[in-house]
Amino acid sequence: MHSRENGSGNSKAFGALLRFHRERAGLTQEALARRLGFSKSQVAMVERGERPPKGDFATNADEATGAQGALLAVAAELHVNRMPHWFEEYADEEAKAVAISWYENHLVPGLLQTEAYARAVFNCHCPPLDDEEIDARVATRLERQRVFHRKPAPIVSFVLELIALSRPLGGSEVLLEQLHHLLDIARLRNVEVQVMPPDRQTHASLSGPMILLDTDERRQLAYVEGPGGSFFVSEQPSLGDLFARYGILRAQALSPEESTKLIEQVARGI
Repeated sequence: MHSRENGSGNSKAFGALLRFHRERAGLTQEALARRLGFSKSQVAMVERGERPPKGDFATNADEATGAQGALLAVAAELHVNRMPHWFEEYADEEAKAVAISWYENHLVPGLLQTEAYARAVFNCHCPPLDDEEIDARVATRLERQRVFHRKPAPIVSFVLELIALSRPLGGSEVLLEQLHHLLDIARLRNVEVQVMPPDRQTHASLSGPMILLDTDERRQLAYVEGPGGSFFVSEQPSLGDLFARYGILRAQALSPEESTKLIEQVARGI
């Protein structure tokens, strides 16, 4: 089990290079912050790799420190990967996985989200994200969905709570579009979507959501997120327990055919 609370390699590389050129130019963090129109704490966070450069930060910092394009070159790599640093390692494994099994209880999983629904989800983020960050995260989330059509195609399974399919994030029109999209994805031959009936008296995962991967190296890996951070589970017995729990969840949920009928029923009621 290992945590993903540290910054990404790309962000840290940019931050280290920024510090090098700033110090070479004889500038303090405060002096550079004044030139860039940012606070000293923002410059410090960028240098530590805790946040990526936003807006014109990289361009102006490159000019202010005399980096001669070095900062811009590293910043260009950052824009290729527009996701939170703690999610990057998971996304890399997801893109190559031979099987993905996902249990979600609060919202439609990211791999199944429409653009409008994803935007509504990120608009709920606390603390709030700015428009640029929301645009970037939505684009990255949609790019991840290419995994459904990858060759060879992965086997993908979802178990969803009914509330995730009825909570009107973004409004009723957004939810209706989302449900129709979910039904389209569920028709793919490599995807199964199951709904957990709300009247069950037993439930195998009251502790919350989880994502299980069979990696391209044929290793099993689990990914769990919570309010305090995110982490991989890669060691026994915890890993085996999670895979066993998901197997029980699938048995407790409605069949894919029954789930499709229920999702269609929810959509008709909107």
